Amino acid sequence: MITKFLVTVLFVLFSISGWAGMEETHKKGVVSMNPIAKDTRIFKIRPDIKAGEIRFRNRFGIELAGHLYLPAKFDPAVKYAAIAFCGPFGAVKEQASGLYAQELAARGFVALAFDPSYTGESSGEPRYVASPDINTEDFSAAVDCLSLLPYVNPERIGILGICGWGGMALNAAANDTRIKGTVAVTMYDMSRVSANGYFDSMDADGRYELRRQLNAQRLVDAEKGTFETAGGVPDVLPENAPQFVKDYFAYYKTPRGYHARSLNSNRGWNKTSTLSFLNTPLLTYSSEIRSACLLIHGEKAHSRYFSEDAFKKLTGNNKELMIVPGASHVDLYDNFEKIPFEKINAFFQKNLK
Repeated sequence: MITKFLVTVLFVLFSISGWAGMEETHKKGVVSMNPIAKDTRIFKIRPDIKAGEIRFRNRFGIELAGHLYLPAKFDPAVKYAAIAFCGPFGAVKEQASGLYAQELAARGFVALAFDPSYTGESSGEPRYVASPDINTEDFSAAVDCLSLLPYVNPERIGILGICGWGGMALNAAANDTRIKGTVAVTMYDMSRVSANGYFDSMDADGRYELRRQLNAQRLVDAEKGTFETAGGVPDVLPENAPQFVKDYFAYYKTPRGYHARSLNSNRGWNKTSTLSFLNTPLLTYSSEIRSACLLIHGEKAHSRYFSEDAFKKLTGNNKELMIVPGASHVDLYDNFEKIPFEKINAFFQKNLK
């Protein structure tokens, strides 16, 4: 049977998203940018890389908010390769995905870091909902957005997902043939960990008990007319907290990574979001991905097995798994000594040409 601790961990996991005259719009096939109105990015800003706000819609009609990063010495007459970034699961674009986007823009790509549906500055009600379908679609909507930019070559677009968004990225690559290259960093398979627990420790009885609890929560939410959230990374660590929870705390709850809009830093996901991941497996068709994929994981990460097992399902000679020596799961959020930016750059340079 599923333990109370595992239920708590799963809930935490769903807790853990020159510009003058430019108008923000996404109407009649036009996408353009605004200056960042209030810059709350938590990482060091590179003065050589310009960034602006951008809005675009997914096929569910949800407006997504992004930051678009332009290469140094940007030339609007050039057709650039472009990359969309999202993650970690429960983070916002002002955190790790923005850091990655800025670094890849510095290497010559147009880079879009975005908040997923229902989170951050993106729209969608109720707030703090996660969905394997909608969140996979968010990546394809980002591809739409990049394809409409006059200075992007729509045949040279890739995506990069961090943590739970690594799984979403692979899922998007299986469905969206426009994606020419996919990088999954410190990947979680959110449907697998939700349905099976860590290291596949949950059986059918455990899943039944978890479903029972979540469906009871549905009724509570329906009666109150509100949606209870799971709470983010705990404000105070219990003495017996696993190391990976301590690592999350060191990122989300300290100046290193805290952001007011980050679910993991604050209220967490809507509890009943877990139901859709229990019932909708990700990566079902990952073996059919024909485009290039690079999976990157830390040697010491508790989540390493997600990338290793996902890699085993991939086919073709354009797939690669990289294990970073000595790196933990969270190291690959922001640790420049561990994140292999040059490897990522080389991958995209090769496959987005």
